[in-house]
Amino acid sequence: MLLRTPLIHIAYAHAQFETIHPFLDGNGRTGRLLITFLLLQKGLLENPVLFLSSFFKKHKQLYYDRLNAYHNGDILAWVGLFLTGIIQTAEDGIEVAKKIREIRDKDMEKIQMLGKRESESSLKVLRYLFTNPVITTKNIMEAVGFTRSGAQKLIDRLIKLDILQVYKEEKNYARNYIYYRYFKAFVD
Repeated sequence: MLLRTPLIHIAYAHAQFETIHPFLDGNGRTGRLLITFLLLQKGLLENPVLFLSSFFKKHKQLYYDRLNAYHNGDILAWVGLFLTGIIQTAEDGIEVAKKIREIRDKDMEKIQMLGKRESESSLKVLRYLFTNPVITTKNIMEAVGFTRSGAQKLIDRLIKLDILQVYKEEKNYARNYIYYRYFKAFVD
């Protein structure tokens, strides 16, 4: 008999959900969301930051094979894959966190080289970028309380510091900007 730990309960719950397959569409997404929800509910995560979707997608055939094995009574094969997925996904998350910390530290150094007023407002925007990596001038106006002109100057300063990049230009000349290196840390 397997030990009854929260992670094993979550492995069972996901496999059972996929076995029941209650919806005509969206079972996979819902099943993966169930994992994150249960990790939060059992106190194993403080925030919903561990997503096994990429692991399952990367090992798609093995994922299906192990779920089928579970349905045929080989519970250990499924639980082993599930726990491997948890470990690898957590390790990947740690690496992303390290990259983000390095990006933040380098960008803070760049900003601290500015004058006092410029660095204070730029640091406010840098903090804002960690929750909103794609922004507009209007976003910065609201976040920092600057006029359009002041917000645009701040954005231009961050572009010169290689913190922001123009992401896309709309027909009405509105621009979106992206904190590209931060954004890229999640997909590399």
